[in-house]
Amino acid sequence: MRTKQVNLLISFVAVTLFSFSCFCISRLTQTYNQLISCRNHVLEFRETMLHLKNKTENNRQELIKALNQMKYEITQTMSRSLDEKMVTPSENETASNRFEALKFFFPHLRKVARVYPDVIIGKGKRDVTFALGISTVNRGAYSYLKQTLNSIMTRMTPSEEKDSVVIVSIADSNEDYLKSVVDMIMKRFRRQVKSGSLEVISVPAFLYPDRLWHMKQVLDFCILMLYAQSKAMYYLQLEDDIIARKMYFTKMTDFLHNITSNDWFYIQFSVLGFIGKLFRTEDLPGFVHFFLMFYKDKPIDLLLETIFQVKMCDPAENFKECSKRQKHILLQHKPSLFQHVGTHSSLPGKEQYYKDIYY
Repeated sequence: MRTKQVNLLISFVAVTLFSFSCFCISRLTQTYNQLISCRNHVLEFRETMLHLKNKTENNRQELIKALNQMKYEITQTMSRSLDEKMVTPSENETASNRFEALKFFFPHLRKVARVYPDVIIGKGKRDVTFALGISTVNRGAYSYLKQTLNSIMTRMTPSEEKDSVVIVSIADSNEDYLKSVVDMIMKRFRRQVKSGSLEVISVPAFLYPDRLWHMKQVLDFCILMLYAQSKAMYYLQLEDDIIARKMYFTKMTDFLHNITSNDWFYIQFSVLGFIGKLFRTEDLPGFVHFFLMFYKDKPIDLLLETIFQVKMCDPAENFKECSKRQKHILLQHKPSLFQHVGTHSSLPGKEQYYKDIYY
């Protein structure tokens, strides 16, 4: 009996050991398979990383190639510009070359042979001291342009009119509005048109990449600036819904002559928006290029504030300190020489009641 029990015990131990061995072998086999699977995943991940590395390198090479192509095109354009300058081009050719800069910012213009506004009325007056720019658009039943021009033109002396040119830019594709503006000017300001002191240009619709209001407005002003640049020493930006103070031109000239320092950025003859800002015409391309770089981001009056901070404030300088210097660099005439009178905005359906508190 005892022998039988011992045999049973041995059999039980043997079975247990066999079962444990089978279990261990099974676990080892499973672990081995997992290691093989893990190894395969690692190899697959490594191949993926190598593929991404090669793709990144290809993209980098393509980017470098594109940048080199851009540098080449810019160099070629600059070279052509230098060649054109050596030929001593006419006024119209030179002005057209200035408008070529628009092609760098608006790709849709690169296939256009000549980028230039249409000159509706003009005798090519130039070599004067002041060019005054007014951009106008259709406001439906409301128009302030006649009042604006009457204020601007009649409050000049004959000698001041002779030494200036007023440019009205019709930035609207509505043919009826264009005709109404031209008819009004030819009827009311025939003498100024005949002397060449009043010009009218029209901005072709193809120049605009889109019709969003504040973006279009920036481009309207830039086109007017580029057109006026070669005509005068100074450029005064106005709008089509303002009035001028009596003797504004005399006061503006006197203020300019009494400036003791030439270290000014622009002069404010009104603090409201983009009205009454006087620039040196030699500085206009720099302003225009900055405005065009960021025309989608802000209205032009805010871009004017931004360019001051970019050009005049040192990155390490405290903003308050830069603001203090602003008083010496941004000159302001008090009282303001121009007041905003329009209540119906050029943006359809919008009314505005902005007034210059220093007028």
